[in-house]
Formats: sequence, C-alpha cells, structure tokens
Amino acid sequence: MSYCTFVQSLAKGDQPEHRNYHDNQYGFPIADDDELFCRLVLEINQAGLSWTTILRKEKTFRKAYSNFNIRKVATYGDKDVERLLSDAGIIRNKLKVNAAIENAKTILQLQKEHGSFKNWLDKQHPMSRQEWTALFKKTFRFTGGEIVNEFLMSAGYLPGSHDEACPIYKKVLKARPAWTQSAKQKL
Repeated sequence: MSYCTFVQSLAKGDQPEHRNYHDNQYGFPIADDDELFCRLVLEINQAGLSWTTILRKEKTFRKAYSNFNIRKVATYGDKDVERLLSDAGIIRNKLKVNAAIENAKTILQLQKEHGSFKNWLDKQHPMSRQEWTALFKKTFRFTGGEIVNEFLMSAGYLPGSHDEACPIYKKVLKARPAWTQSAKQKL
C-alpha cells in the first residue's frame, strides 16, 4: 500500500498511531460538533509539538476535557483550569487550556446562531486559507494559520490531507459532500 509521503517517512515506532489516524480520520468530514471541537482542541495543543505526541495523548485529553462535550467544557472554572494544568496526561499550557474553554463558549454561541458549529463552518465554505485564518483569528483563541489550516484539512474543508497516490485519497474524496469539492481540487 502506498501511503502519503508523510506517513511513509515516519519512524517505525510512530507509524501505528499515525496510520490509524491517517486511514480513518484525517481529511474525512466530521458531522458531530463535539468531535469538531475535539479536533480543534487537539490541533491547538499540537502547536510547537509533534502530532505523534498529541495522538498518543488523545485518550487522556478526552478524559480531561469531558470527552470534548462543548457544553461541559464551556462551564469550566478556576478549579477545572487547575486540574487541567496539573494533568500530566495532556499538554499543560495555560494559554491552550484557556483557549479550549473560551472556544467552547464561542462554539455554544455559534450553535445558538447557526444551529451547530458544523453549520457555521459549512456556511463559510468555500474560502481561501487566508480567509479562513482571518475568520478564525477573529472568532476563536489561539488559532494561527497552521492550526487553522490543519484543523480544516483534517475535517475535510481544505485540500491537502492526502497524496493522490494514497489509497485513502479516493475514500476521503468520496466521503466529502459534493459542495466541498471542485473538479480538480486535491485533498
């Protein structure tokens, strides 16, 4: 099987987590708001670190952040922040922890206005990477260009998630709604 160049370049010990993510999640559309929030939080936490680190900590992130239940995370207070900052199973960065909580609050507002976080994302599409980044910087916390790019690629909104020779490329393309694709758009 000819995987994407990135997956093939990984050290043997890093491949299992990446292959599972690559084959079953990366680039596939996400319909559930809590899972979209999960992906956003994980991408924010990856900043400055390897994606392998984040993949290995995903289960502890889920436990620490109430399985990424947006409503629960939006209610987190000072005790929750302290709990998260002392949890060695996640990334203990105050800016990233606070961003997760504030972004949950923002998503609740978007859900109220648009029915869901996914609806809000869908209504923005299609936009260029630069337009998406500007929108995310205006709307969310701790969302620079690389974080926004990876979040949107991983959730199927932007191209670039898979090489055309990769067997997953066609699966992702087939799973994406027609309106997210153009005839020559690469994943």
